[in-house]
Amino acid sequence: MSRRLLMMCMSLLSLGGLVHCSKSPPEGAQPAPATAPAAVAAPKVTALTVIQEQQASWVRNFNPLLAPGNARWPTRAGIYEPLMIYNTLKGEFVPWLAVKHEWSADNKKLTLSVRPGVKWSDGQPFTARDVAFTFELLKKHKALDFSAVWAFLDGVQVKDDATVEFSLVRPYVPGLVYILHQPIVPEHKWKDVADPVTFTNETPVATGPFTEVKVFQNQIFELGRNPHYWQPGKPAVQSLRFPAYPGNDQANMALLTGELDWAGSFVPDIERVYVAKDKENNHYWFPLVGNTTTLYVNTAKKPFDDVRVRKAISMAIDRDQIVKVAMYGYTRPADATALSDAHKNWHNPKALESGDWTKLDVAKANALLDEAGYKRGEDGVRMTPDKQPMRYEINVVTGWSDWVRASQLIGQHLKQLGIDATLKTYDFSPYFERLQKGEFDMSMGWTSEEPTPYHFYRGLMGSETLRPIGEIAAHNWNRFASKEADELLRAFEGTNDAAEQKKLAGQMQELFVQNAPAIPLFPGPSWGEYNTRRFTNFPSASNPYAKLTPNSSPENLFLMVEVKPK
Repeated sequence: MSRRLLMMCMSLLSLGGLVHCSKSPPEGAQPAPATAPAAVAAPKVTALTVIQEQQASWVRNFNPLLAPGNARWPTRAGIYEPLMIYNTLKGEFVPWLAVKHEWSADNKKLTLSVRPGVKWSDGQPFTARDVAFTFELLKKHKALDFSAVWAFLDGVQVKDDATVEFSLVRPYVPGLVYILHQPIVPEHKWKDVADPVTFTNETPVATGPFTEVKVFQNQIFELGRNPHYWQPGKPAVQSLRFPAYPGNDQANMALLTGELDWAGSFVPDIERVYVAKDKENNHYWFPLVGNTTTLYVNTAKKPFDDVRVRKAISMAIDRDQIVKVAMYGYTRPADATALSDAHKNWHNPKALESGDWTKLDVAKANALLDEAGYKRGEDGVRMTPDKQPMRYEINVVTGWSDWVRASQLIGQHLKQLGIDATLKTYDFSPYFERLQKGEFDMSMGWTSEEPTPYHFYRGLMGSETLRPIGEIAAHNWNRFASKEADELLRAFEGTNDAAEQKKLAGQMQELFVQNAPAIPLFPGPSWGEYNTRRFTNFPSASNPYAKLTPNSSPENLFLMVEVKPK
């Protein structure tokens, strides 16, 4: 299963809800491929063969209300569609099952107009009642509300068959994405489901482009086209085909041997090991619109509560070397705002200019620690004011080769400061538990990946996301909160004015640069590979209509309806 799914889970949890997300990693940290090819049957020409999740065998589950990773991909998008889709590359919501949204003057009511003429795959009409019914299901079964929409919703009312109105308990404009991205289920099928939480929905009835389960076996399944799809002539692909691969090694090897048409994997030295094998057909595109790979320091513990220590650590890190050695040059060093290219239109030049602590400057870093009173001992290791040697662990997941290598380099870099930092690897579950509970000194990690910097900085500086050490936190693993950040976040929640939002986001950047609550390393590439022997019209740098990666849901729906047989 792709690591990207985990990041998506955590993004969906940014309002504070907690669910059981599968053990899948974020983009930006992936094991290297193995050296032996996997044995799978040759794909049919009419089926687009995709790898998005790795499983030893498939379990038939197409319940779109479960957290990502619990139902088969692409249940949440390719089978069950959202109301609108945020296109990261274009920075806009694209109408889908809803054609328009409108806020009230006080931003406490949101009115959606649903698309006319849409039918479910059994031929029944899709209406606003299906939208209201879906959100009422989430209210009734809190385990399904993993975006925690009912933390800010007060009610959902059908005005007529084409209009639905959401009432909010307080202005919360950033909640728009959680409403618009919710997959919608048909009332006429789900009203009789006894327990939607355990329902496996083996024969889906949905509005998406691929709703027909043509084959479902332990080692392979295939989804055919929706006979009533609302976009005329789409999808052009007859079916999606999913062989089961038990892990990233086997999946990556299937990609390298040309068995896969579409994938979203980290592949070391991809020009040599993938493109060079078939330059005409093997392609990739890794735009830097993923989450930001970050070194979290635990600000609830000494000495990381000292901003001078955090900035000194950051200035000792040679990001150019990390990008070159650990990331094969796929990305670039992060700047001090920590924002990736997904938020490039939000960048504040003033914040960028003042953020010098992500630039390598070992002399200045040592001077900062000297000034702060961290003196070197006889063995060269600095001592804290309470006479403790500055010896720490950097937590990372076993087998995440790029992050492991980056952590090793950071350990070497910090020795120049007199900080003895050693790598500590864990299997994913114990690693993630320590990260969520704040039971670490330093840890590799990732940030949220949502439309605006509001979500990004809320997860790094907002007191609403802060939890005591030992208590699981959906975000804010660095354990940092700021009253100034809270004021900016609350102001952002209450405005629908783009200029005001940008002004507030710029102030959040300045606050982040001033406090260095986390140490950004590099913007995460959005991994995507494709083969054009059988299909064309994949997104690319020259045709950037959407992200290429299958790992971003629901944005991957753009590709599913645009790719064509050759």
